[in-house]
Amino acid sequence: MQTMGLIKWLFETDSVQVWWYITRTSGLVAYLLLWLSTVWGLAISSKLFDPHLLRNYTYDFHEFLSLLALGFLSVHLSVLTLDHYLPFSVTQVLVPFTSTYRPLWVGIGVIAFYLTLLVTVTFYLRRHIGVRAFRLIHGFSLVAYLGATLHAIYAGTDSPLLTTQVLYRGSFLSIVFLSAYWLVSWLQGRFGAARRESGANRI
Repeated sequence: MQTMGLIKWLFETDSVQVWWYITRTSGLVAYLLLWLSTVWGLAISSKLFDPHLLRNYTYDFHEFLSLLALGFLSVHLSVLTLDHYLPFSVTQVLVPFTSTYRPLWVGIGVIAFYLTLLVTVTFYLRRHIGVRAFRLIHGFSLVAYLGATLHAIYAGTDSPLLTTQVLYRGSFLSIVFLSAYWLVSWLQGRFGAARRESGANRI
């Protein structure tokens, strides 16, 4: 009892606000990690790191970022069920569109969590599902990031703040830029391969 009392005194765990602060903080950190993981994945696909870093390192770091993002997402979801300021049930946290608080945007956030989980799990299944399926599923990481961004903007209580607005818009624009860069690189590679094949057939 004395230990529990000490913990409550040190961390104010009996306060309504403490869980609310943990929820907000873990959500923001999870968003940043998910953004960084998406940026890193696009950079790998575009081969931006190849002249400077070994591929094994870039893949491992990308995997680490995804796992860390999932960890903070799990904290974010778990603490929501403990929060007394705006309580969520386990069903509302795990089943999309069942929340009484902004059900559409919270539901999109739940779907983004499941997509992030799916994409991360495929790191360990790529030898069994094949390269094509792995890349196809990995494409959902962009959908997950977009869902997380919509959830953060329209369901997050910190969204009206200038700092979070700059954060969301800046990170989103960086994803748009890297996605466009990846698409151009991919098209150049396809056209280059087609030209080489056409030249070889003429010979």
